[in-house]
Amino acid sequence: MTTSSFAADSSVSPVPVLSVSPVVLPVPGRPVDLRLRISAPVTGTALPVVLLSHGLGFSNHLSSLNGYAPIVNHWAAHGFVVVQPTHLDSRTLSGHPALPAQTPPWRSRAEDMKHILDRLDLIEEAVPQLAGRVDRDRVAVAGHSMGGHTAGLLLGARLTDPADGTAVDLAEPRIAAGVLLAAPGRGGDALTAFTAENYGFLSTPDFSTMTAPALVVAGDKDDSAHLTVQGPDWHADPYTLAPGPKDLLTLFGAEHGLGGISGYDVAETTDENPERVAAVARLTLAYLRSRLYPGDAAWSAARAALAAEPDPIGRIESK
Repeated sequence: MTTSSFAADSSVSPVPVLSVSPVVLPVPGRPVDLRLRISAPVTGTALPVVLLSHGLGFSNHLSSLNGYAPIVNHWAAHGFVVVQPTHLDSRTLSGHPALPAQTPPWRSRAEDMKHILDRLDLIEEAVPQLAGRVDRDRVAVAGHSMGGHTAGLLLGARLTDPADGTAVDLAEPRIAAGVLLAAPGRGGDALTAFTAENYGFLSTPDFSTMTAPALVVAGDKDDSAHLTVQGPDWHADPYTLAPGPKDLLTLFGAEHGLGGISGYDVAETTDENPERVAAVARLTLAYLRSRLYPGDAAWSAARAALAAEPDPIGRIESK
């Protein structure tokens, strides 16, 4: 395998970022074309890929290819190609006449990511500045909130289809590792009645099959009371209930927005904290580097630096 010219080198300074949208991929059977934002450094070769799955929220456009700039720009500036799809449950598609008959969003979201990996050639054609610069053997997935659920499925978590009771396995072997940001936890009696009634697919997650390496990021003030009765610990379930290798980053004082990762100066962020957002971007980047480039010391260095801080922004556990 080719080594990236700088993505595996934690000492390299950030470079300007190229961002192109919308890149449109026709997908047979999908009610609307798959629209993407592609962000990448303007220099560098053999660049690894991160597929980023958006969450759901009150804003009209952040839950789409237009969100998550604070972490996307950081990852891209340090050597990653970041691919952001607009999933079918995005608010930007609300009212589209083709959507009532769509595949359930939890499934179509994972399928979107598989379509992207199937069509990397088309993406390079649509963004000529990327031609010959993508390392297709180094792919990770990341997701926030509902996007974290999507990332978990691609990393091997399973569920029972509430429509027909069949077991669902959407694991994607081309994805080597992942980052789950404020992702949903276990089902059953951990859910509120509202969640059980309206989001039946959250009732039966099985994290025991999520064997791929993952970093789970959770806020210790993220109670998500509309979804769970378990409190903030619910968002740590993808770490607690999954086999290793896994890491858990618990952010002190963080709520569901983890300081505001979904966009710059987002009014709906309940815990706005630029320092926290910068820490999430920095720590997730270090994790992805070390997972995609075995032997890279970025993650161990980042963990040691966090532990040495007199007033740390969070803590890290591993198994």
